[in-house]
Amino acid sequence: MADQEPSTSEQVHADIPGWGVDGDPRNRPGVPMLLKPEPRGGAHWERPERQPPPDFPVLKRAELDELTPAFGTAVPPKGLSGVLRSVAYSIPENRVQHVMLLLLADRVDVLESRLLRSPVKSLGAVLGLVGGGWLLSRLRT
Repeated sequence: MADQEPSTSEQVHADIPGWGVDGDPRNRPGVPMLLKPEPRGGAHWERPERQPPPDFPVLKRAELDELTPAFGTAVPPKGLSGVLRSVAYSIPENRVQHVMLLLLADRVDVLESRLLRSPVKSLGAVLGLVGGGWLLSRLRT
């Protein structure tokens, strides 16, 4: 054998980028991200200033006792989509029902806005959905 094989694993894999990332933590660039985050200080407040409470309901997660220091009030919940969102936010975020209700509320909101913008055009779509459901129920029996 004319070619001499490297003897250690480091020598064998020296030309592979990223090899040995599970090696010594002092040689790993990602280790600082693995450390527990600590407050840096330098803020001019102990607790952030609160926004004044709005005149309409603002939805918040079920796990929160009070609203976060900053919250949006641009589009308050309204109509059937608002009811669906308030039900969704009463369910914890880790449940599938929470996400599915929010998705359904988005679809209902689109239908509501289309109905308001052009009721005649949207009436066909709504009747198509209702009629399609009626037709499917007739075909199944």
